[in-house]
Amino acid sequence: MDAQQAEAARTPPDASLLRGWRRDLHRIPECGFDLPETLAYVRSVLGGLVRDSPAGREGTLGVLEPSRGCICAYFDRGGAPATAFRADFDALPITERTGAPYASTHPGRMHACGHDGHAAMLLGLARRLALDPQRLRRGALLVFQPAEEAQGGSLSVCESGVLERCGVDRMFGMHLWPGLAAGAVASRPGTLFAAGNEVDVGFSGTPVHIARHEEGADALAAAARFLTEVYRAVDGLAREEPLVLRFGCGRAGQVRNQVAGEAVLSGSLRTLSSDMRARAMDEVRRVAREQAAALGCTERVGFSEGNPTVSNDAGLLEVARGALPALADVKEPTYTTDDFAWYQRRMPGAYLLLGAGTQTPLHSDRFDFDESVLAVGLDALERLALLP
Repeated sequence: MDAQQAEAARTPPDASLLRGWRRDLHRIPECGFDLPETLAYVRSVLGGLVRDSPAGREGTLGVLEPSRGCICAYFDRGGAPATAFRADFDALPITERTGAPYASTHPGRMHACGHDGHAAMLLGLARRLALDPQRLRRGALLVFQPAEEAQGGSLSVCESGVLERCGVDRMFGMHLWPGLAAGAVASRPGTLFAAGNEVDVGFSGTPVHIARHEEGADALAAAARFLTEVYRAVDGLAREEPLVLRFGCGRAGQVRNQVAGEAVLSGSLRTLSSDMRARAMDEVRRVAREQAAALGCTERVGFSEGNPTVSNDAGLLEVARGALPALADVKEPTYTTDDFAWYQRRMPGAYLLLGAGTQTPLHSDRFDFDESVLAVGLDALERLALLP
């Protein structure tokens, strides 16, 4: 027996399956709603579970494809209310540099946020429930969701009506989390993740040769003044309630010896309450208007719809704590954003964090995680599924 065979012999069956599913998915990352290989893979695994599950019994597994890029495993308990579980399974437009033997085979795309692990755990849950669906005391809907990174994925699932058709009245999600101890499961009642809105601020001026700059209107100067002043304004708001506004991309002008006629700043706003979000947006508009007027320019400000806060239902989280007595507390909200928030606008929902056993941040081109934690996450999901 060689070293690889010895390791396989020591690995519990669930852990081996989870690792295999995760690595298979990691090799074929796809983005947004366009997930043909990913869907085919998950469909194949679920199809095998359907063929192997006991026939003619209440709770037998069914497979649904309610909206573009989405596939679900549904266990019907005779019309009883159902618990839903969400796993996002889209990737990011990032070139992978992990050097792993299971690295992406799709150039310029990578599972850099753990979604391959999320999907593997949900496949594991489908398998465990399919082996003995009679253990379920309520229905279960397992949602493999596209386009979390691209935005719109959870809304498309909500708008499909599948949650209502399956009688879903509560929902759980789980995200691999760097910096949290490997295998630890943690959450908090109320706001866990911030609301997120993308921001674009543009200025239009009058381009002229720099030798006659006084005859023009400098859009780049307006953008520079705006950036300084809006950060000062947001710092003032942050003394009342934490928030983040940062611009990471700027474009202006055409040539170095011409006053810029156009300038655009692109950034992101993260807030922990709807009131502060509205106030911050008003401040961005005010500062842009004032700085444009001061230099004879015009301004335009746009915000994406974005995601609201991921806000955990306190009662549901207490129910979860009964099944997960080791559930740890997250002390403060994070400025990450996630479209799981839209499910929570329709029903009680709780989002949990699973320690990934790495300090490498999400969205890094070198992100990877300790695959042994997937079995821990699966055990937690199974306990939640078996709650009454």
